[in-house]
Amino acid sequence: MEFIGTFWALVPPIVAIVLALITKETFSSLFVGILVGAILLALQSGDIANVINYTILGEIGEGEDAAHVGFISAISDPWNAGIFIFLVMLGIMVALVNVAGGSAAFGRWAATHIKSRVGATLATFVLGVLIFIDDYFNCLTVGAVMRPVTDAEKISRAKLSYIIDATAAPICMIAPISSWAAAVSATASDLNTGVTGIQLFIQAIPYNFYSLLTIVFIIGICIMGFDYGPMAKAELAAYRDGETGSLGNEEAVEKSKASLIDLLLPIIVLIVCCVIGMLYVGGFWNPEADGFGDVMVAFGDTDASVGLPWGSLIAVVLSFIYLLIRRVVNFKEATNCFVEGFKAMVPAMLILTFALTLKLATSALGADVFVHDALAGSAEGLYSMLPAIIFLVALFLAFSTGTSWGTFGILIPIVVAVFDPTSTLLTIGISACLAGAVCGDHISPISDTTIMASAGANVNHIEHVSTQAPYALTVAAVAFVCFIIAGFVQNAIVCLGIGLVLTIAVLLVLRNTVGKKSIEDRKAFEAAAE
Repeated sequence: MEFIGTFWALVPPIVAIVLALITKETFSSLFVGILVGAILLALQSGDIANVINYTILGEIGEGEDAAHVGFISAISDPWNAGIFIFLVMLGIMVALVNVAGGSAAFGRWAATHIKSRVGATLATFVLGVLIFIDDYFNCLTVGAVMRPVTDAEKISRAKLSYIIDATAAPICMIAPISSWAAAVSATASDLNTGVTGIQLFIQAIPYNFYSLLTIVFIIGICIMGFDYGPMAKAELAAYRDGETGSLGNEEAVEKSKASLIDLLLPIIVLIVCCVIGMLYVGGFWNPEADGFGDVMVAFGDTDASVGLPWGSLIAVVLSFIYLLIRRVVNFKEATNCFVEGFKAMVPAMLILTFALTLKLATSALGADVFVHDALAGSAEGLYSMLPAIIFLVALFLAFSTGTSWGTFGILIPIVVAVFDPTSTLLTIGISACLAGAVCGDHISPISDTTIMASAGANVNHIEHVSTQAPYALTVAAVAFVCFIIAGFVQNAIVCLGIGLVLTIAVLLVLRNTVGKKSIEDRKAFEAAAE
């Protein structure tokens, strides 16, 4: 039986996702998905004994085209190894700032300046928008900084993780200077579109309805003060009983010498060093590189798996020295943070390892071939509807595989081949591909960005996935309607205006229907407390 390039390629991630949502247990669900993928690959090779090989370490094919699968391949991949180092550096940074009393000092400052739930959620949103360089960096930094603030206002970790996740990939996807812009530019750079990859990315931004309308949706939810679905239950538990959903004890260390600068300076140094690291790797200061002296080109040529660890390592060293000089932490406390920071990131790295291994199996089974054939077969006779179809295909593929980068890497060449390079529909089709990839990535339990958002908020991963899914799918439904309209109208301003009106209308309907109970429950608790 043929498994490569058929719907069977999507069975392993679908099995993992369904099991995770049913059992609420991430590791065993991902492992079963990996095992299913290994069995399919072994059956394809005609030797069922290869199941163990494909689960732990395997090479399918020969030479440069050989596909690597298994846990060891996932861990040893240079890109993945770089991201693991970056996670450890961020964990150490968070531990340093907490032990030095910086987090507690920020909590005291926030208590006098942020005095409402609306203020806390909007502050989290603004910080997420400002840190647009990279989604991993966004998730972990915003989570570490805002946890004490949202906890003080009795906001659930599920709500915090949703805001973190919704301002990570969606914001990076509409920021011309980001690792995501670089990935899209690299994918589209060699295609016959008549423009450069970064130009195509910028042209697609006004039509990226999911990312843009997610911003509107978050602001609306925060200001209107209602919730629905599983999120409403989590928010009520946090507001009424103080059960935020935190994993473990995270009490900030109080130190008399500590001040707000002990949090802000390390974070600022981290941001600056990571940006410089990405520019350096992209050749911004190298006269022989394409990116020399050009920020946009340097970001397009950079490698985040090298630039981010490089920058974060320097930031950790500088923060270590600074906090010792400030005498808010002694040498033993500071060195202990290296161990504590690593330990804090172990769950995230384990989930990420399982998710990456599953992606290798899915790729080896030829998910890209299956999607290419399915999309190419639907092109004829549905020309104006194609953007909406592309959005759904990208959403499903990203949800099933857990990778938005892999999704638009597969679909962008197909979109370019389907549309006239001079037509507006090409731009809309690219936008639909990127928007669907971000949306699928946003709601997928096996997405690395979703995993990072859970780690940043320090909340149960499956709780984060189940509580944010209704919110993300609500915006996805509005974006789908916008892509249908865009296929015929082909005007960004008109379509965005319609999308804005639809999003606000949906928010008002939700507030007065399914969200009404959350408002009433909160008011009832306030009345009883008085």
